[in-house]
Amino acid sequence: MASPLAGRRVLLGVTGGIAAYKSAILCRLLVQRGAEVQAIMTPSATRFLGPDTLAALTGRPVRTDLFEETEAVLHVRMAREAHAAVVAPATANVLAKLANGIADDLLTSTLLELRGPLVVAPAMHSGMHDAPPTQRNLRALREAGVVVVGPAVGPLAAGDEGIGRMSEPEEILAALEEAMATGDLSGRRVLVTAGPTYEPIDAVRFVGNRSSGRMGFAIAAEAAARGAAVTLVAGPSALADPSGVQVVRVETAAEMREAVLAAFEEADAVVKAAAVADFRPEAPREGKTKKSEGLEVSLVPTEDILSELGERKGARVLVGFAAETGDLEAEGRRKLEAKRLDLVVANQVGGPGTGFDAETNRAMLLDTSGDDTPLRDWTKRELAAEICDRLVKLLGPVDPRPVG
Repeated sequence: MASPLAGRRVLLGVTGGIAAYKSAILCRLLVQRGAEVQAIMTPSATRFLGPDTLAALTGRPVRTDLFEETEAVLHVRMAREAHAAVVAPATANVLAKLANGIADDLLTSTLLELRGPLVVAPAMHSGMHDAPPTQRNLRALREAGVVVVGPAVGPLAAGDEGIGRMSEPEEILAALEEAMATGDLSGRRVLVTAGPTYEPIDAVRFVGNRSSGRMGFAIAAEAAARGAAVTLVAGPSALADPSGVQVVRVETAAEMREAVLAAFEEADAVVKAAAVADFRPEAPREGKTKKSEGLEVSLVPTEDILSELGERKGARVLVGFAAETGDLEAEGRRKLEAKRLDLVVANQVGGPGTGFDAETNRAMLLDTSGDDTPLRDWTKRELAAEICDRLVKLLGPVDPRPVG
C-alpha cells in the first residue's frame, strides 16, 4: 500500500539542537516514502547540521532566510504549496513561538501560514522540558491540533540522562503518516474530471482544446491528501497519475461520459474540471486524409455531461467550471442555475498566465448560497485547496458508511 506521504509536499523544519543530526535520517525516510521534501533550517540549526546534507537528500535548496525571496513572499508560497509539516528537533524556543503565534523567522512565519497537519518532535534538556512555561506551550499546541511526538527518556547533552531526547525518526515518520491518512474529506468519495477530450476527424487529426489537465489533477491530489477516496477521469494529458488516486484515462467526450457515469452513483461529490470538447466531427474518417483530397468537416454537439449529472445529482455536491473570455460573473451564474450546480468556478481564459495550459488561474467562485469569492489570481494548488474547503462545507458531517 502506498504511503499517505507519496506525492505530498512536506516541510521539514530543523531547529538548533544536538538532535539535528537525526533530521537527516528523517529526511531520507520521507523521501523514501515518496514525499517531496522542502527543508527549512533556523540559523542556529546550521551550527549542528550542514544545509548541504539536507539539500543533497531532498534535491532542493535548503531555506534559512525570511528575506531570501521578498518578491515571492517566500514563507507564504512555501506554506501554501505544502500539504504538511514536521519540526524535528523542536526546541523549547520554537515550541514557545508556535504556541504563542510568534513569527520572527522563516520557519515560524511559514508554519503560522500553514493549513495542513503539523507534527513536532520536542528535544531539549529535562529541566527545560519540565519547566511550567514549556508544559503550558505543549498543552496549547496539542489543543490547537498539533501532533506532539515524544520526547523520550534517554541520554542527553552534558552527559545527563532523562526526558527530553528526541523520538526516533521512524516514530516521527509514523505520526506524520497517521496525520496525513486522515483529513476533513475522510470518508468521502470524490469524482473529478480533468483535461481535454479529443474528437477524431480521421486517423491522425482531431478536434480538441489547449487544456493540460493541471487544474483537475491538482484537485484530485488535494482531495486525496485530505482523506477522500478519489476517482479521476482524465482526458489526454501528459501529467503523471496523482498518488493515491484511481485514474481512468479516456480520449473522447463519449468515453468520458461513460467513465463518469460508471463512478457517479458511488460519489458524494463531483468536480467537473475537464474541458470537454463542445463539438465532434459527425462522420470521422477511417484512415488519414491526404492533403490533395481536401477536407470538409461537419460538426455536431457532443454529450453535455454536466447537464446530465445535474439532472441526476440527488444529494450529491456538484461543482462545475465556466471557462470564459467575456463576462465571467454573468456566465458563471447562468451556468450555476442552468446546470443545477452547487458551486461554479468561473475561470478567465485567453490571457497570459491564466486558463488552459497555464500554471495559474484568474477565477471567481460562485455558489447557490451567495457565499462568493471575488475574482483573483490563484496558483492551481491554492484554487484546488479552496475548492476542497468548499466541498467540506457543502458536504457537511460525514456519513459513517465505510470507504473502500
